[in-house]
Amino acid sequence: MAQTSTSILSDKNHKADKSGTVISFTKTGTEYKISSSDTGSVSFGTYSQYDLITVTGSSNNNGTYTVKSVSSDNDYVIVEEEVTTETSDGSTTVTLDNTGFVSAKSQGDGYYSQPDGVHTVSYKVNTTLTGSIKMQGTLATTPTEDDWFDISGTTFTTDQSTTISSANFTGNFVWVRAKATGVTAGTITEILLNK
Repeated sequence: MAQTSTSILSDKNHKADKSGTVISFTKTGTEYKISSSDTGSVSFGTYSQYDLITVTGSSNNNGTYTVKSVSSDNDYVIVEEEVTTETSDGSTTVTLDNTGFVSAKSQGDGYYSQPDGVHTVSYKVNTTLTGSIKMQGTLATTPTEDDWFDISGTTFTTDQSTTISSANFTGNFVWVRAKATGVTAGTITEILLNK
């Protein structure tokens, strides 16, 4: 199979943090929701699929969550990771920090049963980006968040002077994706994957 270059993430930037006293968490079957009863102060409209949000100030749900979808009225987000049902008490401030992103999954060499498993990734960022980017892989054909693992040797920690970095990695991963963490400012211009 000929090598192909695919853009797996482009134009993702840090979004303003949110906090409020009316943020609730709901678990209904396998649907996990973070919502606000006062969208005037906390609207989820700036978030998009694959954003990572870190929750602090909650009694039972402090942690990092991956946005699966945003409601059309911006009242809530559905997340990939399980939450514990928790109603807002109206006085405790819960903070939602946009701390990074993941890309959509992209087919790895294992998807095509290719024997060499060679991949190359190129990260392009602007000079204001803070944080780090790494590749993750999975052997699952239909992965959940628990199926992803970090791929050694692919981490690029920004230093605000280097705007392009690349890494080679080998493995017969069924799917691969990029994950940016610790992002407090700046933009990922593009992440290209060659396989």
